[in-house]
Amino acid sequence: MKITGRLKKMNRTLLEMQAGMLFFGLVCQIAGVFFVDNQGYYAASLWFGIAFAFVASIHMYRTLDRALLFGADASKLVTRGYMFRYVVFAAALVLVALTEVMNPIIFFLGYMSLKVTAYLQPITHKLCNKLFHETDPVPEPLPEEDGLQS
Repeated sequence: MKITGRLKKMNRTLLEMQAGMLFFGLVCQIAGVFFVDNQGYYAASLWFGIAFAFVASIHMYRTLDRALLFGADASKLVTRGYMFRYVVFAAALVLVALTEVMNPIIFFLGYMSLKVTAYLQPITHKLCNKLFHETDPVPEPLPEEDGLQS
């Protein structure tokens, strides 16, 4: 019960994104069992990329949250945050490629879980609703919109 209470306090969109990343990582890990010879190398590369995506999602959430307070300068803040994330990712990708400690393509696959999560969001949203025993509110028209629909 403590875990679900902590998860309920977490930003719901961020939670759903990270759940999608974990799901994508598990699917990729299971697929790797059938197609990859060096399991440890594959797993380290994949999960390091997913960990990087986790950190990027938290940075994205914090950047967007701060941008809401900035008003007219919000687009500059969001652009700076976007550029920072991708420069750090590019540097990590180059470092991984140069050192050959991990596979850069699999690292990239793990990082792309950030993108795949957008497509998985309806599924993770339904799962989170079931986990927390919640339902989405039914949208209702505002009072001034009632006359426009007739």
